[in-house]
Amino acid sequence: MKRFFISSLLFSLTIFHAYTQVPEGISSELVILNVKTGEEKTILKEKRHFEAPNWSRDGEFLLINAAGKLEKISLKGEKLGLLFPELIDRANNDHGLSFDGKTLIYSRNDEGKSSRIYTVPLSGGTPRLITPKYPSYWHGISPDGKTLAYCAERDGKWDIYLIATDGGEEIRLTDAEGLDDGPEYSYDGKWIYFNSHRTGRMQVYRMRPDGTGVQQLTFDDLDNWFPHPSPDNRSAVIISYLKDQKGQHPFGKDVKLRLIDVESKEIRDLTPIFYGGQGTINVHSWSPDGEWIAFVRYHH
Repeated sequence: MKRFFISSLLFSLTIFHAYTQVPEGISSELVILNVKTGEEKTILKEKRHFEAPNWSRDGEFLLINAAGKLEKISLKGEKLGLLFPELIDRANNDHGLSFDGKTLIYSRNDEGKSSRIYTVPLSGGTPRLITPKYPSYWHGISPDGKTLAYCAERDGKWDIYLIATDGGEEIRLTDAEGLDDGPEYSYDGKWIYFNSHRTGRMQVYRMRPDGTGVQQLTFDDLDNWFPHPSPDNRSAVIISYLKDQKGQHPFGKDVKLRLIDVESKEIRDLTPIFYGGQGTINVHSWSPDGEWIAFVRYHH
């Protein structure tokens, strides 16, 4: 449920209540979009605030977060109930599933400790704390399920880190000036995609899983966030703010979704401009067949 970067103190004060920091009367629309044909389907539209859809690895349901809980929604918009309602609360919008669909990874705004990362078997079990240090926001898991990639603030600097899925010592991958965020593994495991403010404008990059071979993928005057690589490894969906957000990822701005060819760097619009931003497409949201993405559009 990030991001506020004015100061660590301000961040700590706002993060616990971030899911309520939206205007009253907001409606949320859960949409799936065919990236090839442009067809859109509204799955769910309600006068409440929900965020960050994941597509289940078997393609059977979507996962969203609302008021600190994780909810399952069918592709017909049916509410399938909360996921681990007795175990998961204060979840923010950084959550998702391992490639094999067996493990849920989520970030939780622990009381007095900001965000930390947990895992739990989707079949049931007790959530396990993976990152004792905070704040830590999960974004990616390696295809073999052995490594988590996340954004973390350490000593006043926001960078990308790795940690074993079972926990252990974290490994820092980036140390550039400005925020590095949104790390997500490609399906073939050869790249980690991310966004960075290192040039003074938010752009999309990728690097090898050991942090080498950094490539910048976007170069325009939009603010480009959260690249989600496609199942065929050929493209990535990004969310682009029309105006410079000064390194922040706020709610309620003019944005659009775009598709970037990761080799040619050609970009095309997937949507017209809409009211969104924080919560629209923070985490991986591709359908298993690589034809659809899920996102949230807001109305006020």
